[in-house]
Amino acid sequence: MDRKAAKELAHIEAWFERVVEIVERGRDAYLADALLQEAGDSLMMKLGEAANRLSKLGVLAPAGVEWAIAVANRNFIIHQYDEINRSITWQTLAVDLREWRESLAPLFADACRSLAVKADGSEEPLQRN
Repeated sequence: MDRKAAKELAHIEAWFERVVEIVERGRDAYLADALLQEAGDSLMMKLGEAANRLSKLGVLAPAGVEWAIAVANRNFIIHQYDEINRSITWQTLAVDLREWRESLAPLFADACRSLAVKADGSEEPLQRN
């Protein structure tokens, strides 16, 4: 796997961990806390940017994942921030991204292996967040 693609996937995997932390607090907490909402927005924007980069690198999205949807979501959050529906962003965080995380798991594993290989072909321990 291309090293740039592997790094993007490693970032996405780490951001999914932050999404899980938001979702674990629950829908009511999310809807009542502007800081959690902003954190969720930030994560979705980062995911959209990474999806755009992966698409440009030719990384095919697995079944159930569409890079274009993440990019469109990023663009909406950035440009129509005054029209964001928090029930929809909760659905994205709690359901859609959980499904994406599961679908992307094999790519995350490939990325981890790719990042663990040195230029000389030997393996180095990869530190994970």
